[in-house]
Amino acid sequence: MESAAARPRPVLTAGTVLPEDAGRAALVARVHDPEAGGPCVAAVRVERVVDLTAVAPTVSDLLERDDAAEVVREADGGRAWRLDDLLGAPPGQGDVPHLLAPVDLQVVKAAGVTFARSLLERVIEERTGGDPAQAARVRERVVRLVGGRLDGIRPGSPEAAKAKELLLAEGLWSQYLEVGIGPDPEVFTKAPVLSAVGTGADIGVLRASVWNNPEPEAVLVVDSRGRVRGATLGNDVNLRDVEGRSALLLSRAKDNNASCAIGPFVRLLDDGFGIDAVRGLDIDLRVEGPDGYVLRGSSSLREISRDVLDLVSATYGAHHQYPDGFALFTGTLFAPTEDRRAPGEGFTHEYGDTVRISSPRLGALVNTVVPSEEAPPWTSGVGALMRSLARRGLL
Repeated sequence: MESAAARPRPVLTAGTVLPEDAGRAALVARVHDPEAGGPCVAAVRVERVVDLTAVAPTVSDLLERDDAAEVVREADGGRAWRLDDLLGAPPGQGDVPHLLAPVDLQVVKAAGVTFARSLLERVIEERTGGDPAQAARVRERVVRLVGGRLDGIRPGSPEAAKAKELLLAEGLWSQYLEVGIGPDPEVFTKAPVLSAVGTGADIGVLRASVWNNPEPEAVLVVDSRGRVRGATLGNDVNLRDVEGRSALLLSRAKDNNASCAIGPFVRLLDDGFGIDAVRGLDIDLRVEGPDGYVLRGSSSLREISRDVLDLVSATYGAHHQYPDGFALFTGTLFAPTEDRRAPGEGFTHEYGDTVRISSPRLGALVNTVVPSEEAPPWTSGVGALMRSLARRGLL
């Protein structure tokens, strides 16, 4: 990657980040407000953002309420901000109000290898040992021998077991195929509580990484009883060279400073936006490089190999509880293979890339790629949040 010099910032407005039906949506935001001395839970009422912290001090608390959508639409609030002002604030600048990731005490979890197309790319990473120069050669062989055998296979089914036998016989079985078509999905902890960044913020890629990509995903927001209460967008940044060397480096590949983006808002489930609407979400990706390079991609949750509620059940249940709820990345169909730097090496980020992940019902999550080592440091954790709420008399 080139040196991270001063880069132009994307211009964000209410019109570019709100869902297309924002007037009918129950949207939850978090706002850093220096006047309040910390983060505020807020309702997005089209272009006006209303402080609800006196009603629910955390997003986690709000989503425990059965009437959360009604509260977001109708509750009297405290201070209010113009959405355009929040979106125009410089990222990482603590002395002006700005948007944060719209989850707080929820554990950030992620399901991996939930789409057949991206499943093959994980196998390719593994077979190349994380070396992008080998990607084209290995991709040709893996797709030729594996690709068609996975079409329409339901994970954990007898057909999946038969496919496993055939692939084992050819020496092509992989840990990624195990979680992709086996009985148990991959679910891992993506990021620490309160470490995710929101729309407009910088997103980080380790300086040492030479093969990486965005992962545009739908994110379910689930309460302490395992109920899906809302959905948002996420970027589960992927360092392909690091994870390709060893799956045991997953934390190194996934959990770095500013390497998890969530936003722009949590859209609560209601009569007009239920779980079936989530199952039908279309997600678009656009990467614009500082050199004029443009990459486009799209995915649909209709192509997911495991139902989203099955992913929730694999995360929450008698085997594991989350007293403050959790946010669950549902996996991505998108795995870019077009060459950017050199023939056969596929896509990788350059510093200054603007990544826009959008969906008509959820809005747009927009971030700028920087080295993780140069992203604003993560300084506000659970202790800081509790002290801030206590100072405001909200605990």
